[in-house]
Amino acid sequence: MKNVRIGVIGAGCMASLHMNNIKKTENAELTCVCDVDLERAKAAGQKYNCRVFNDHKELLKGKVSDAVMIVTPHYFHTTTGIDALNAGHHVLVEKPISVHKADCERLIAAHKKNNKLVFAAMFNMRTDPHYKKIKQLIDSGELGALIRVTWIITNWFRTNAYFASGSWRATWKGEGGGVLLNQCPHQLDLFQWLCGMPKKVHGFCGIGKRHNIEVEDEVTAYMEYKNGATGVFITSTGEAPGTNRLEIAGECGKVVLEGDVLTFTRNEVPANKFIKTSKQIFATPDVWNITIPVNGNGGQHAEILQNFVNAILKGEKLIAPAEEGIHSVELGNAILYSSMTAKPVEMPLDSRAYEKMLNELIRKSKFTKKTAKKIDGDLSKSFNK
Repeated sequence: MKNVRIGVIGAGCMASLHMNNIKKTENAELTCVCDVDLERAKAAGQKYNCRVFNDHKELLKGKVSDAVMIVTPHYFHTTTGIDALNAGHHVLVEKPISVHKADCERLIAAHKKNNKLVFAAMFNMRTDPHYKKIKQLIDSGELGALIRVTWIITNWFRTNAYFASGSWRATWKGEGGGVLLNQCPHQLDLFQWLCGMPKKVHGFCGIGKRHNIEVEDEVTAYMEYKNGATGVFITSTGEAPGTNRLEIAGECGKVVLEGDVLTFTRNEVPANKFIKTSKQIFATPDVWNITIPVNGNGGQHAEILQNFVNAILKGEKLIAPAEEGIHSVELGNAILYSSMTAKPVEMPLDSRAYEKMLNELIRKSKFTKKTAKKIDGDLSKSFNK
């Protein structure tokens, strides 16, 4: 195989970005597009000079692609991904890989049955040199054993008009969650990619606190790690002006990313050693204040796509294996489950218990059956992210 033939399932705004990138990707060929809205699929097909399908199963049967990109609403990531893997297609799925952990497990199980296929997730922020440098500092031991991580990511401000723009938005049936599932999958992925998964999660979620919606729009989570480190994750779609500040403290210093500025305040003597050896009652370790030069934001979506193609053709290691996508979903699920049950969640999360709770939330939704039908209709036509 010289080129990877790629089909795109879903023809909304994000799909346009991906189709443009496919055209620019080395050893990749855009051969088809699929959308349940046939007119939109035809428009994309005409624009990108590729075949058009109205049903993803017909695309998979058509033998016109070796791989697919899944750019549909969240719930369909699981079912479409399973169909594609079982049909022998390599898969690159948008974030999150599924709505909840149980669906992640089903999707991953399909890949295990077809483990010769490449299965990747669109966690494009892993290509950002700011986060790559932070990971290097942690993995190399330069930061020392982790003590605390705090991420305040509240610059997701949205109006009621945004949520009213589609009946599927911000509903348990349509999206399966709010800010944790829609806006924060990248940050939750980076949180666990950098610092690992906690052993216990305490979640405090505001349900429709700032908007007329039925899902979470304000979140504070507290986490405990096996080594005694703690984590705090704060996010909101109702706060303005918002903040995006990541702060990670280790025994050897503290790294802070705010805006595009990455700083490392390095202890000359590790904190744990200084505590034991200093004879002064109010002393602190001397520090070096370092501003780490970082340029740009990396290859983002295009780099993940090229890596996916290279993995198929050359066996290149994936930047974002889709199996790792279960961690961010589980973390978001655990925060919400803890809040709903008013109890801390011991990790790993019981995926079946969460799925049962989510189904109950859908059943008890304040939306009428008529509205639910409208959500179904809008979902079938709303592959916009």
